Amino acid sequence: MATTPLAGMTKVDRWQISRQKAFKAVPDEGRTITYLGKKFHVYPDTFWPFLDSQPLVRNFRIKPGESVLDVGTGSGVIAVFACYQQAARVLALDLNPAAIRSASHNARAHGFEAVMEVRRSDLFENVGDEQFDVITANLPFRDKPAHDIVARSQWDTGFQTNTRFFQDVGKYLKPGGRIYFAHSNFGAVDEVRRLAKAAGFRIRLIASSAADAPEARQFYAFLIKPAVAT
Repeated sequence: MATTPLAGMTKVDRWQISRQKAFKAVPDEGRTITYLGKKFHVYPDTFWPFLDSQPLVRNFRIKPGESVLDVGTGSGVIAVFACYQQAARVLALDLNPAAIRSASHNARAHGFEAVMEVRRSDLFENVGDEQFDVITANLPFRDKPAHDIVARSQWDTGFQTNTRFFQDVGKYLKPGGRIYFAHSNFGAVDEVRRLAKAAGFRIRLIASSAADAPEARQFYAFLIKPAVAT
């Protein structure tokens, strides 16, 4: 397995590598994480609930009866909170088999197995022709080579995942639909804005986490809609 040399690593590199090691070190039976007052269980190799998704989860709005597609679901945390907002259908996608296991467990644990479907998919590959009122996404923030599937939860080699997301997401959005998108100040924010606009969307920052210092890690939630109303 490829490794990242210590020389030249930034603080963010070291922090993310330590988190990847922690994800892999979870015992086989999993561990429970408390997030925004609710408990989520994660199995080894799963990106667990963290501050990165909180601006999105605290500020996204689902109307009762709406359908939601959650891309890169990880532990299923965003999808579960969409269920708590009375979504009628939630489809949660991830490429990582460990994430599928974790998200499926959490759908059952929170009593939403009849509403929330968990499906293994490389982005929209296994969605079919279905369209949704809302699409949520917490994709890897940084354009950095990922050497395994755990690293892919934080690093996007060549920014290919984010690029493909914006190229294809419009096909799966109902007329009048919207996207809630997580990102960070240490990610490729300008590139995300460029990709969204190139795909015919307008993008607006709706929330961010507090940072005590300019160099501190900060997480964002964006609201993305078609530039021309449909």
